[in-house]
Amino acid sequence: MADGGRRAYIGSFTAAGGPGIVTAEVDPGSGALTVLSSVNAVQDPSYLTLAPDGRTLYAVSETADGAVAAYRVDGDKPVPAGRPVPVGRPVPVGGSGPTHLGLFDGHVLTANYGSGSVTAVPVRPDGALARSASSVLRHSGAGPHTPRQQAPHAHHVQPDPSGRWAVSVDLGTDSVRVCTLTDGALALHRETALRPGSGPRHLAFHPDGSRAYVVNELSPSVTVCRWDAASGVLTPLSETPVLPGAPARDAYPSGIVASPDGRFVWTATRGEDVLSVLAVEGAEGEELRLVTTVHCGGHWPRALTASGGSLYVANERSGDVTWFAVDPLTGVPRRGGSIRVTAASCVVLG
Repeated sequence: MADGGRRAYIGSFTAAGGPGIVTAEVDPGSGALTVLSSVNAVQDPSYLTLAPDGRTLYAVSETADGAVAAYRVDGDKPVPAGRPVPVGRPVPVGGSGPTHLGLFDGHVLTANYGSGSVTAVPVRPDGALARSASSVLRHSGAGPHTPRQQAPHAHHVQPDPSGRWAVSVDLGTDSVRVCTLTDGALALHRETALRPGSGPRHLAFHPDGSRAYVVNELSPSVTVCRWDAASGVLTPLSETPVLPGAPARDAYPSGIVASPDGRFVWTATRGEDVLSVLAVEGAEGEELRLVTTVHCGGHWPRALTASGGSLYVANERSGDVTWFAVDPLTGVPRRGGSIRVTAASCVVLG
């Protein structure tokens, strides 16, 4: 950042009264957040991602006519209170309800839940978006859970740690797709089937890049997969519940992150309103063990972010972002505090 400080950018649902994108200052010692400003330039900027150089922020517009937008957050001129400045106009993604996005090979990729597709939008050298998408890859298939799996529902997309592949998670088809991007065109390389009815939602890679953890929304669990970056092959190994005992009917896991040292995986579950601590075990880390659960600090935790020794949770229905300090030995989070953000949906640290 221009002033040397760390910032957090928080997405929200404007249709539910959210302020748009909130900028907060991050205390370097405690991880505590202090709200600085907000900008309401696109409807429902529910998920955000930062460019690697930290100068440009990208946001989906999770609407029926889905779009992606770019914001300058660190430029030649000081930005008052870190407020993101829109760059150009939002770009239609050719799909509905984009819920997630990632940067891959000079493009922003969006996972479009409503239409079951993934879109690629070129990024210009200055970080701005091209005027139109270069490719839309439509998924096909369905699952046994009605009505949630009557059609494809792409929910997550990101590059793999090697930067060779784009990986998308589809809740509607119980599968993870590995894709290539050549001359702006997305193409399916391989599709990996997970347990029918599991409803995979998000994915996190182990820090060493050899495994992927997929959190399942419709059957509260995490599927551990082996990841072969050389061949672009994902292989399911095991599945672990994220809740003790039988889950309630309204228990829907959302976010998942792996600890920087690779010893723990954390998930958030809506309805139960808890964070789950899972220890990585097995000779090659092929298994998870549920250690404990702690309250998320609010209601309906939609997204979970890890940074240093802290966890940040966007609690959508209680309208707050809560931060936790993590015990480095046990992996158990301890609540530190919260800030008010109506209809909070995600947190990105810069």
